[in-house]
Amino acid sequence: MSRQPFFDEHREVSRRYFLRQSMELGGGAGALSLSGGVLQAAEESDAVAKAQAALDAQIKGLQYLTEPDKFVPVERGNPLPYKLPPEKLKAAGMTRESWRLEVLPDPESNSQVERPLRVADGTALRFDALMKLAEKHSVRFLKTMTCNNIGSPLGTGLWEGVPLREVIWAAKPTSNVRRVWFYGYHNEDPKQEFRGSLSVGRVLEDPPGIPPVILCYKLNGDWISGKRGGPVRMVIPESYGFKNIKWLTRVFLTNRFNANDTYERGNNDINSWMKSIARFISKPRRGAAGVPIPLTGLAQVGINGVSKVQAWLHPKDKPLPGGDPYFQKAPWQDMKLLPPPKDFGGGLPKDAIGPGVSPPVHGFDAKTGRPTSWPQAYSLVHWAGLLPGVAAGRYELRCRAINNRGVAQPLPRPFRKSGASDIERVSLTVRD
Repeated sequence: MSRQPFFDEHREVSRRYFLRQSMELGGGAGALSLSGGVLQAAEESDAVAKAQAALDAQIKGLQYLTEPDKFVPVERGNPLPYKLPPEKLKAAGMTRESWRLEVLPDPESNSQVERPLRVADGTALRFDALMKLAEKHSVRFLKTMTCNNIGSPLGTGLWEGVPLREVIWAAKPTSNVRRVWFYGYHNEDPKQEFRGSLSVGRVLEDPPGIPPVILCYKLNGDWISGKRGGPVRMVIPESYGFKNIKWLTRVFLTNRFNANDTYERGNNDINSWMKSIARFISKPRRGAAGVPIPLTGLAQVGINGVSKVQAWLHPKDKPLPGGDPYFQKAPWQDMKLLPPPKDFGGGLPKDAIGPGVSPPVHGFDAKTGRPTSWPQAYSLVHWAGLLPGVAAGRYELRCRAINNRGVAQPLPRPFRKSGASDIERVSLTVRD
């Protein structure tokens, strides 16, 4: 599965902007201060120019949001629901006109629901009824989609929808509800069924500063496509992709305590919050001796944020530090976290984020249209920097994120089944 479309989408940083960021790392023009040392002013201009030339060859820019058709696909179904012929799409409820959502009590528990929403009796939620709810309750937020077991993000979007709790309350549950189970359409084949679950507490009340769980119908300002899980899908801000069920058709309210997730028996942590990790966008494979090494990348922002990103270049012919499996004592060097972009890209209409837009974007100031803090949890932040020039040789280049509590990747949760957090490594050869 190729991640190249996602990384190509992030290549739009201008040469002048990167030079400005380079100087900011050192506090101004004429002196590029790096944690590994200070280049002499006479040498700096030529070294930075060479580094910039290398940067120009590698990078054309960074774009924040991912165009919807360039998300890395992670799909289930044979055939995939959105590839059904038009008449079957309609019959399956996979068009906005034919979509229906059932909200039902679990028949195998004692949940009490006064007004279940059923297809059979015509009470299931229709798309036009969802849009009526959206007039009062719609929300928008930034979120990076990322897979529990894939090392890099799948894409970042501006997601819009109605909080799931609004629809649950419309069904009038009264008692004996502990979990919410939700299901996506998969050809009526139990072996292809894709499902997820949450505690009812998470659905009905949001943790501080976190957007609600939504029935999502728009991505980057446009109707969400079948390929991305439309006409309506689940989007859970803090969760990995496998809980963000596509092609949503049914919700069960249950008094059973257990989860029903598709991956519950797949040796995965199904309740894991997203982790903070850093990844390279530019991956230099060759360099010139004595010339600074330009780096750009992204950091996925997990539950405890990202306070900084660091890089480390280590000669291959030297042993790695002993007794330090997560490289906590290595000579890491700080990179620069880039500010929020003025243009978020991703095909987003230019007036979709800004002063006075409705609905406002979660975490953005309604008057200025700009983020109230940066980076935002469960989205991403770009980073850039120059490593000092080194002697000819073979090296290993690594990057890591450090969260707002000062804990460095892959900690505090290094175990793979709760989300990928390994430190990315790139081989680099420097020649005279």
